[in-house]
Amino acid sequence: MDGVDRMKSRCEWAWTQLCCSRRYFRGLILLAMAIALVFLLRLPGIAQEEPNKASVILDGRPVLEVAATDELTAQERARVISERLAEAVTASGPLDITQDEKNKLPTLLLDGKQLLTITTADQNLDSYSTLEFQADAWSQQIERVVLEARNERSQGFLQRSGIISLGVLLIAAIAHWLSGRLWHGYLHRLLQGLTFSDPTDISDSHTPSASNLLLKGSLFLVRLGVWGGTLLYITNRFPFTRQWSYRFIDAFTNAFTLRSFVLGTRSFSILDLLFLLGLLLGLIVVSSAATNILRSRVLRITGINRGAQEAVAILAKYTLISLGTIVLLQVWGLDLSSLAILASALGVGIGLGLQNIAKDFGSGLVLVFERPIQVGDFVEFGEFMGMVERIGARSTEIKTLDQISIIVPNSRFLEQEVINWSHRNPISRIRLPVGVAYAADPQQVRQVLLEASRDNASVLSTPVPQVFFRGFGDSALDFELLVWIAEPSKQLVIKSDLYFAIEAQLRQHKIEIPFPQRDLNLRTGNFPIELSAEVQKFLTQFSQQSKNGR
Repeated sequence: MDGVDRMKSRCEWAWTQLCCSRRYFRGLILLAMAIALVFLLRLPGIAQEEPNKASVILDGRPVLEVAATDELTAQERARVISERLAEAVTASGPLDITQDEKNKLPTLLLDGKQLLTITTADQNLDSYSTLEFQADAWSQQIERVVLEARNERSQGFLQRSGIISLGVLLIAAIAHWLSGRLWHGYLHRLLQGLTFSDPTDISDSHTPSASNLLLKGSLFLVRLGVWGGTLLYITNRFPFTRQWSYRFIDAFTNAFTLRSFVLGTRSFSILDLLFLLGLLLGLIVVSSAATNILRSRVLRITGINRGAQEAVAILAKYTLISLGTIVLLQVWGLDLSSLAILASALGVGIGLGLQNIAKDFGSGLVLVFERPIQVGDFVEFGEFMGMVERIGARSTEIKTLDQISIIVPNSRFLEQEVINWSHRNPISRIRLPVGVAYAADPQQVRQVLLEASRDNASVLSTPVPQVFFRGFGDSALDFELLVWIAEPSKQLVIKSDLYFAIEAQLRQHKIEIPFPQRDLNLRTGNFPIELSAEVQKFLTQFSQQSKNGR
């Protein structure tokens, strides 16, 4: 049985790891789709100048750089040379590279055919002393690269590369698992210490924050780097796949480094914007850490209530984020006046489609400044009763007595009636209706109710409890016990304890608690009933027929 349990646990672990791997693979697919979208958006609208140099590529490896000539561009010239080298790699004969002179310029011949003529523009690219010296160096380099490409196509090299690739995949899988253990273990505790969060606070254990986002994002990037580096290494081991990886890396680099976004007087690349986004995320993490320090180390010493602490912390956090964003954008070189058109368009969008979100955001500001409800207040909202745990920019979290979190839009607190039992003064009064039989003595009932309230430690002695005689009910004398409490969140428990004590006191003093009852009065004629002669005759005949039939 133990073996079956172990096998079951291993299968569950394997399934969990598979699901995690599938999640990361989906992330890789989404990233690839995003890169492809960037390529599609970038290529049609940007007119790129032809560079004055281009690389000769063989099996995804740069061999040398050539410049443009009067007849051909650098790209066309590099493409022709690359095609000739690819033909030489697949040829079965020995490699023959010789030198000749054409128009007083050294020319390299491959298998008796012209490969390239070295010009002064080519000399300027590599800074060789003479064209002849450059021709000797290039011929040796071309010979070495072509022979190496031929060797990489041998069966022995491919088998060794396959074995090495399997080993690299195993190492990548181990690195994937170790990074998860490191991030979810050591770094998670370290980040909690830096942000001064309380690990025993249940309310914040599942709350998404900037620090958690940074932790998960960094873990995703590390694992993405592990698998991306593994894939790149494996593709570079084989000559055919190396060509695809070179094209992908070249397109990726051009897409992310090309300054194609113009804001104001400056242009930015996608890499610049991603770096700026990382700085903004770091700003949010630093602001959250500073706010937690302010809340836990400064505001608690002042002795102000929890709601005021949260209000000051929220204002400090959003102030730091706003000022830091403005400073970062200015340092980054963005002219904020150039964003006026974007801000106006955003205003139109808010007015048309995001008005509910804008209303909730404005209501959140009103709740923070006016403070009709605060964090830590016990409120009754519709059919729900609970403690206010968080007041955010768009919504407020209320945790009920059943420990269920209810997310309420901020605007609803300003549009509907809300009972705040903790507003300004937590002392409040609760009412307990009690009914007794008509035979009971009202003064004795009053003393019994007051005695039951005095025995409860949660009931305040000042103001004193009161008993009201509400009136005569259908089947009972109606009383109402009014007591004052200082813990509104425990009113259900206090009511239950009081009712238990009241029932015990009434039973002890033999005071009956009635239940609804009705008296039924029947009005009839005289008994016995006198029957008429016809009815008596009919009954006599019916009785005789019954006997005869029997």
